[in-house]
Amino acid sequence: MNAPPKKKQRPIVVIGLWIIKRIEKILIHYSLVSNEPFFNPEEFYWTSNLQAQWQTIRKELDLILQHPERLPNFQDISKDQTNISKDDLWKTFFLYGYGYKEHKNCNLCPETTRIVEEIPGMMTAFFSILAPGKIIPPHRGPYKGLLRCHLALKVPEPKEQCWIKVGDRIEQWEEGKC
Repeated sequence: MNAPPKKKQRPIVVIGLWIIKRIEKILIHYSLVSNEPFFNPEEFYWTSNLQAQWQTIRKELDLILQHPERLPNFQDISKDQTNISKDDLWKTFFLYGYGYKEHKNCNLCPETTRIVEEIPGMMTAFFSILAPGKIIPPHRGPYKGLLRCHLALKVPEPKEQCWIKVGDRIEQWEEGKC
């Protein structure tokens, strides 16, 4: 059986990817942070505030989770995510997306909004809710100039089965920790 034909990319996409690869080389060379898959949260002063207030954030998440049927799938919010999620097992609740404030959601989570707005340079903040058994396939962001912080709010048992892998490193989730 023959493999399906490879989808041809538009010229603008090819040019954009070429440019991003060059920019990444510059970013890696001049970056103020290492190229490690995981950072020690203590390297960033603002993570201590997130961790100190995780239970406040968790209380607002618990209110959102009272109506899971209202939560959109990640790929319904960001069409780019259809490459990594096609089912309805990954729900999201956005406060900010690429710099745009979702006022209705922020009003429902005023304390979380206040806390994340204190993060310098924050462009995106949301609750990422994975259903039991959801597996996110290996993927990468658009370029290495983006720093992501994950704060674990609800880690189901057995915790050993809930982990995140970046590159060849695996880290366990721990509630209240970045």
